[in-house]
Amino acid sequence: MLLTYFKAAPRRVLALVSVACVAMLAFGLYLQHVVGLEPCPMCIVQRYALVLVAIVSGVTAFFRTPWLIMAGTAKTLLLAGFGAFVAARQSFLQWYPPEVASCGRDFYGMIETFPLKRAIPMIFKGSGDCSQIDWTFLGLSIANWSFLCFTAIALVMLALLVLQARQPAR
Repeated sequence: MLLTYFKAAPRRVLALVSVACVAMLAFGLYLQHVVGLEPCPMCIVQRYALVLVAIVSGVTAFFRTPWLIMAGTAKTLLLAGFGAFVAARQSFLQWYPPEVASCGRDFYGMIETFPLKRAIPMIFKGSGDCSQIDWTFLGLSIANWSFLCFTAIALVMLALLVLQARQPAR
C-alpha cells in the first residue's frame, strides 16, 4: 500500500520529506535554544545536510517532468546518505569515545579563527564534544536518531527511484 502511494504521488512524498526535515531542524533548534544543548561540529554538518535534503526535496516536489523528479530524488538520496554517514560516525564516537577528548572550538569559532580551507577539515574531525551524549530518547542519542532519520529518508528516495524507473516513459 505504501509503495502504491509512492508510485502514485512521488511529488507529495518529496514534499512530506521536506516538511519532515523542517520539523527535525525546528526540534534541533528547540534543543539548542530552549533546552540549552550546544551542537558539536558533526551536529552542525548534519544540520546542513538536513537543510539541503529539505531544500532539494522541496524544490523537486514542484517539478512535473519525470526525469527532473528522478534527478532531484537521486540528489536527495545522496544528501541523505551523506547525512547518515556523518551521523553514523558520530554514533561510533559516542559508543567508542576517543581517549583524548579534543573537539576544541565550536563551528563558529573555527570559521572566525581559521581560513575556510583549514576550518572545513576541522569541522569533519569529530571528537571530544562530538562523543558526548547530552540527550537521549528511548535510549538513543541525537546522533542515533539522526542516523535513523537520514536512513529512512534514503530508503524512501531509493524506493521512489526504483518505482519511477519501472514506470513506462510518457
